[in-house]
Amino acid sequence: MWLKCGFLVLDYVFSSFDGDRVFRVFWTLWACVGLILAQESTQIQRLQEQATHLEHKIQTSDNIWLKKFSNFESYEQIYEEIQAIQRQIKSLKNKKNSDTLKISTLNHTLKALRYQEELLEEYKMNPFKELVEKPNIANIPSITNPIAIVTGISFIKQIKAKYTTMKHHKKSLREVLDLINQELEVLIQLEKLQRESGQEVPENLAKKIYQEQVKKIELQGAQNLLKTSMDVYAKDIEEAESNIKSQIKDQIFKLIYVVLIALVSIVLAWVLKVISHKYIHSNERAYTINKAINFVNANVVVLIFLFAYLENVSYLVTVLGFASAGIAIAMRDLFMSVLGWFMILIEGNIHVGDRIKVVKDGHAYVGDVLDISALYTTILEDVTLTSYKNNECRAGRIIFVPNNYIFSNLLCNYSHFGMKTVWDGIVFCVTFDSNYKKAMQIALDIANTQAKQYTEMTYKQMNNMRTKYSLRNTSANPRVFMVLEQEGIHISVWYQTNSYATLALKSKISGDIIEALLKEPDIFIAYSTTKFVQSEGDGFGNKNSVFENKELRL
Repeated sequence: MWLKCGFLVLDYVFSSFDGDRVFRVFWTLWACVGLILAQESTQIQRLQEQATHLEHKIQTSDNIWLKKFSNFESYEQIYEEIQAIQRQIKSLKNKKNSDTLKISTLNHTLKALRYQEELLEEYKMNPFKELVEKPNIANIPSITNPIAIVTGISFIKQIKAKYTTMKHHKKSLREVLDLINQELEVLIQLEKLQRESGQEVPENLAKKIYQEQVKKIELQGAQNLLKTSMDVYAKDIEEAESNIKSQIKDQIFKLIYVVLIALVSIVLAWVLKVISHKYIHSNERAYTINKAINFVNANVVVLIFLFAYLENVSYLVTVLGFASAGIAIAMRDLFMSVLGWFMILIEGNIHVGDRIKVVKDGHAYVGDVLDISALYTTILEDVTLTSYKNNECRAGRIIFVPNNYIFSNLLCNYSHFGMKTVWDGIVFCVTFDSNYKKAMQIALDIANTQAKQYTEMTYKQMNNMRTKYSLRNTSANPRVFMVLEQEGIHISVWYQTNSYATLALKSKISGDIIEALLKEPDIFIAYSTTKFVQSEGDGFGNKNSVFENKELRL
């Protein structure tokens, strides 16, 4: 540019030759040339600064594509070094006086370089393989039950997350290509200015332009491959998502149908319960029927879901067959309790409302049955003679008895087969010189009077039991017995009493017997006691002296 300007000025000068004018023209020309050279120098410096800034920005960029390409360049560099060392070693070995030490050093260096080459082997052909390769959508879940819906949704999220990662890689690749294009544009302009200004183009500038062009070509190739992979992968995602959503939709509708069928079963069970409460007046029968309805309904609901979502029933049977032995051993008590529950339902030995007695580890409990579940029989402990003697006057506890109890222990039912009465007895002791026959008669008369209604009730209940059991001795009248003991004559009176209120009648009869015996002058209650009498009397309720009434006893 400035040469053309100079030629034009010279042509003008020689056409109008004048010494003074020539001097001014040359001065002007020199100033123009200097100005133009200064501008070009400033522009070159600015371009160099831009190139340095862009290079620094690229080198410091945390970009995965540049890292992969850097590994590729490292591999190429190592490969060239290996080739150079091999040629050097070959040249040294061909010499007559080879330098053994240098050859050994080069061999060690060659070994280290080959190890590095092995580490970077994956970057030999395609350094961007991991970034541009289309992910495989394998093991697409099969949605066969409602729980698998979560698996299907999670699978869709996973494959979409991979596509999002590819989009992120695409964006980062576009950014780095923009930087490389800017750097190449600056470097080419810089080379062009240096050529036009007549300066020698530095060798490293040309090499840098070549390297960046190679890098650009490699990254553009990777960009094209990534775009193709993303397009194909997007179609795969769409197909997989459509397939999974279709299966999820089918399972949702199937679940709705199954739930509706289960609800129909539950409503039907509820209707049967209402009918049983309306037409069955016996509470025990109504309770048993309700428990049976609940059991059947629960099994029907389980079978509905089982056959709805179990694809191969024979497979389940096989698995249960192999697992039954181990399960039976590990859960022996559980299975025994369930079996006990079936035995209780089938045999009918225990019903809700029965009064029973259980004994475990020396502790006895008497109470009423509240519930009979598949695993436990629940009883409410009542105030009884057992509570008074064995349980330190404690009662009212809810006791859970495992149903397997019936196979290994003795179970007492105070109200079996509609029986509402049981035998109860009172034992007292009189002295050997007492009129024990009179005492026995008094106890028997009181028992007959107080237990009359329960005696009649027992006869009616026994007549009903003859339909199921063989009853020979059906006497339910009160009985009295005497037994000689070391401390005196033990008299026991037995009578029928209410199974649910034995202590009440026992207390009443005991009080009547004591009052009656204390009124008799020839009957003396024997008991172990120590009594200090300060006033007159014989210590037997101020009765007449034994010696004064001796003739009565004779």
